[in-house]
Order: sequence, then structure tokens, then C-alpha cells
Amino acid sequence: MSLIEQPGLSAPSKARVMFERSELDRILALYGRQVAAGEWRDYALDCEENSVSFCIYRRASEKPLFRIEKTPELARRQGAFCLYGQQGQALKRGHSLESVLNVFDSRRFKVVE
Repeated sequence: MSLIEQPGLSAPSKARVMFERSELDRILALYGRQVAAGEWRDYALDCEENSVSFCIYRRASEKPLFRIEKTPELARRQGAFCLYGQQGQALKRGHSLESVLNVFDSRRFKVVE
């Protein structure tokens, strides 16, 4: 017996990766502090099939200053979270978002132009 395709019915799709509410709250709290300090001015969320990124901009027309990425496939190896710099270099990897975002809290982090 063969399956007949019916309009509106499709095979179950793979769940998309997203930030959890607590993770997004922590990121937005950091973002809000940096906006108040005049360091950052814009952000974007980029949702892909196997990862999600929070990109931080000084100006919307430029490349992101930082990109916080969550990739669950890497959770057992190098950690699901990674902070990337403007040139695409990995600045910090970790198994928890807190350990990655501590880069900004540990010292007064200022972007030099």
C-alpha cells in the first residue's frame, strides 16, 4: 500500500534551534546594559536549521561586533555556546551561556575603533 499525499499534511519537520527564555533574558539584560553605556546600538537574531545566533552591532550598516551562537550539536564536545568576534574568531566557548557571557562581566569590556 502506498501513501497518498494530501494537501496540508507533510512529514514532521526537525525542530528548530532557539534560545530558551532564560538564555534570551540573560543576553538581553547584557545588551540593555551595553546600550545604556552607549557601546551597542542594534541587534539581530539569526535562526538557522541547526543553530541560532544573537548578533550585536555598533551600527546597523556594519558587520556584527559580536555573535553569540548556540549550536546544540556541539554540546558534548566543545560546548553549545560560543562568542565570536567581528572577524569571525571564536573568543570563548562553553557548555553554559553564563560562562561565555562572563567575558563581558569580568572586566570593563570596551570596543576600540
